[in-house]
Amino acid sequence: MFSKTNKKERIDAEQREQYEYARQRIKQKKNLMRHFIIFLVGSVLLIIINPVLGYGNEFFIQDWFVWAILIWAFLFLIHLFNVLIMNKFMGKEWENEQLQKLKAQQEKRIAQLKQQAVQEVTVKEVKASKEMDALGEHITHPEVKKNNPNQLPPEQA
Repeated sequence: MFSKTNKKERIDAEQREQYEYARQRIKQKKNLMRHFIIFLVGSVLLIIINPVLGYGNEFFIQDWFVWAILIWAFLFLIHLFNVLIMNKFMGKEWENEQLQKLKAQQEKRIAQLKQQAVQEVTVKEVKASKEMDALGEHITHPEVKKNNPNQLPPEQA
């Protein structure tokens, strides 16, 4: 009974994610079309303002509207490239793939650091146990002190 609800929740989450992605793509394409319409209207207005009304000839170079339209067209092409081409290659799937790669690299690095830490701890433990053994030998072997010429003989009763 629990597995059915989990599958349904997971499917709902996947459907919700797909819906959000589709909504985002639609919004991007809508903004692209809006940019294109504004570009067309703006270009027509620039053409009307300069050659027909003669506005800007005193301050700018002759036919400045052509340069303005070309720059705007270049910016529109960048927007078009970003929405239609780059998003396909570097969309949601690409982001998820890159995220999985980075997670795998982090997990690998964490495992290496854990292994290195364990090795360092074992080396320190071995050194400490050797030092304790060496100290233990000095304490447990009193025969070494019997041959000491500076030691007084024990008192006899």
